[in-house]
Amino acid sequence: MQNSMSFMDDLYATWGDLEQSLRSGKPAKAAEVYLGSDVEQTRHFVYSMHDRAMAIGQPLPSVVDLTGRKRMLDVGGGPGTFSALLTKRFDGLKSEVLELDGVATVAEEILADTGASDRVTMIRGDYHTSEFGSGYDVVLMSGMFHRETAENCQRLIEKASDCLEPGGTLIVNDVFTDEGGTTPGFSALFGISMMLTAPDGCVHSDADVVTWMEQAGFTGTERKPFPPPMPHRVITGETP
Repeated sequence: MQNSMSFMDDLYATWGDLEQSLRSGKPAKAAEVYLGSDVEQTRHFVYSMHDRAMAIGQPLPSVVDLTGRKRMLDVGGGPGTFSALLTKRFDGLKSEVLELDGVATVAEEILADTGASDRVTMIRGDYHTSEFGSGYDVVLMSGMFHRETAENCQRLIEKASDCLEPGGTLIVNDVFTDEGGTTPGFSALFGISMMLTAPDGCVHSDADVVTWMEQAGFTGTERKPFPPPMPHRVITGETP
């Protein structure tokens, strides 16, 4: 919890630059600072994401059914916490987490401390440019679309489709708005927070994500909310 609160401290001054960010359209805090270039702030960020994922991720294994699945790619999975929770729940499931080098180093420490490193491994890379490989029956994209433009989200969905086996499942888990982008209130306000800390930070609607997945060929798409009061939603679809 100390590291989680430390990341909030790192962001405190950033909110003082809200007006500047609104006028310029650029984040007040450079994302690379907490994604690897500053070792201390990167540790604060990754531990904060782990604390957050442990708090909100407990229901995820009951929202998605991965029974019988064996190999998962967790794209931009941060500390790998969601992978750890899912592989613990579903016997035989292993996960590979694609993350930036600085984040992956801290994540490996967390996975070792929590006893999940035998089920979850880190792959160094940038999900914008790195190949996703092949042979996966699950792709998880959790808490990353709020850092991306609509165009980037569509490219990532297409890359997920390419790396999945027939009948494979894509899971997109994030904070989404309703159509129109103004509700729920928490989601709309969360978009402001992301604007301050990521070049393309925003919040998309779950309806848009469903459309993008169906355009990429995914079938049987479903939208499922997390149990209240959590604002997160899960969107799933399968490759033909």
